[in-house]
Amino acid sequence: MKTVEIVFLLLLLFVAAFGALACRLRTPYPIVLVIAGLLLGFVPGIPRITLNPDVIFFVVLPPLIYSAAWRASWREFSYNLVSIFSLAFGLVTFTVLGVAEASQWFLPGFDWRTGFALGAVVAPTDAIAAASIARRLELPKRIVDTLEGESLVNDASALLALEFGIAMLVRGQTPTIVSGLLRLAYLAVVGLAGGLLIGVIVNWIEHRIDVGPIEIALSLLTPYAAYLAADSIRASGVLAVVACGLYLSRRSSGFFSPGVRLQTNAVWDSLTFILNGLVFVFLGLQLPYVLEGTRDHSLRELLVYGALFSALLILLRLIWAFPGARLSYFIRRRLLHQREQLPPARQIFIVGWTGMRGVIALAAAIALPHTLANGAPFTQRQLIIFLAFSVILVTLVLQGLTLPPLIRTLGLAGAPGRNTEEDEARRVILQAALEHLGKARENDRTDFAEVFDDLEAHYRDRLATLTEEEADTHSARHRRYLELSRELLRVERRTAVRLRNEGRINDELLREFERELDLAEARFPPGGA
Repeated sequence: MKTVEIVFLLLLLFVAAFGALACRLRTPYPIVLVIAGLLLGFVPGIPRITLNPDVIFFVVLPPLIYSAAWRASWREFSYNLVSIFSLAFGLVTFTVLGVAEASQWFLPGFDWRTGFALGAVVAPTDAIAAASIARRLELPKRIVDTLEGESLVNDASALLALEFGIAMLVRGQTPTIVSGLLRLAYLAVVGLAGGLLIGVIVNWIEHRIDVGPIEIALSLLTPYAAYLAADSIRASGVLAVVACGLYLSRRSSGFFSPGVRLQTNAVWDSLTFILNGLVFVFLGLQLPYVLEGTRDHSLRELLVYGALFSALLILLRLIWAFPGARLSYFIRRRLLHQREQLPPARQIFIVGWTGMRGVIALAAAIALPHTLANGAPFTQRQLIIFLAFSVILVTLVLQGLTLPPLIRTLGLAGAPGRNTEEDEARRVILQAALEHLGKARENDRTDFAEVFDDLEAHYRDRLATLTEEEADTHSARHRRYLELSRELLRVERRTAVRLRNEGRINDELLREFERELDLAEARFPPGGA
């Protein structure tokens, strides 16, 4: 037990240390953590840690999918649904069939069934790496929304393809198109319905409690409840969690109090980072285990197979990206009457290049059976695991590191400008507050006039910064207001600490003061803007 505790503590230390290094290098942390895991795997004395697929699918995946769904915008998700489905279902199908056909030509011992299973293993993309790079470089928002939506849904379609692949390998069954579509319909409809049902139940409970720790515990339980409930009836646990997360995210404005919302967001931010960090370090640490099972092939052969297969996978995504985009936007314009033009070729190319794979691919490879339908050992299993690992490294590290300069070369990286939608929303919100303030003044006592004047002046300064013609006049005053407010809060905080050090207040009272001051400072926008 002590060994397990030490390993876990060391992994947390690695995640924190290399996560900080990634911030210093301004590089997405998945890339840094995978490289760090690779290097750590060759350090003498590092305990061997094998990746358990059940831990990934039933412990790690539900909260990560839930967190991504919670942060997604339903408006953008539903608006881009055709483009998302083109990647999550069309591209997954094209990838699986393309790999099934092409792998027979250069991978030893592979037939169509084995290639189908291999394609299903490597079809799903990783949400974290592509989205973190895209957001950092200020890519057009519809690209980011489409990539995030794809990663939410394509796990479900790829796992269905893997189910078919395993059925062909183990039971010798070849699903028909009709049976495949019926199975897909069952997975989607029942999974979505189950997730919404769990969401409705949680929403009902949330409206009856307002205790931070209890609500946080309930939010941690929710993705597991949705995933396991759907999985128990052989529906899609991934789609159940996505539906539940999107539904509760929309409803959370009605049941979370401000304090609980702050606490819950802090807990989920930390949990998501830790889980993702551990997963990417685990990925790197798997290299010795992956190489151990491929002794029938020389290192040179393995490198050739890995490079060719990774190139094939990248090429398949790029091939699909252009006709898939044309078809999606044709449907969106003609059938859905959306006023959207086909994106420029450079944007479509970036979508095709951001096909990073993650831990789901390796977990799916390790979950493949050891024996075939006739009882013979599945000799290609270890090679599939190696190929999945190779694809993860090539797409995550190579594509991840080349994506920023590629985006800049294509002229897609823009400096963050004013968000007109945000400005308009802030303007409406502030005007509503000023209108309410005016009505409240009419019904209040005249000796509170100074209070109303102070509040009105502050709100009008904030409103003026959103109007271009008045921004120069008022922004300096508003900026100075924020600077002085932060400075005063720092003085209050230092004074409270001094009082504690002098023994004039206890630690409990200091923590209460710090909480009040932290909440007050959290109201201000970052960077003093």
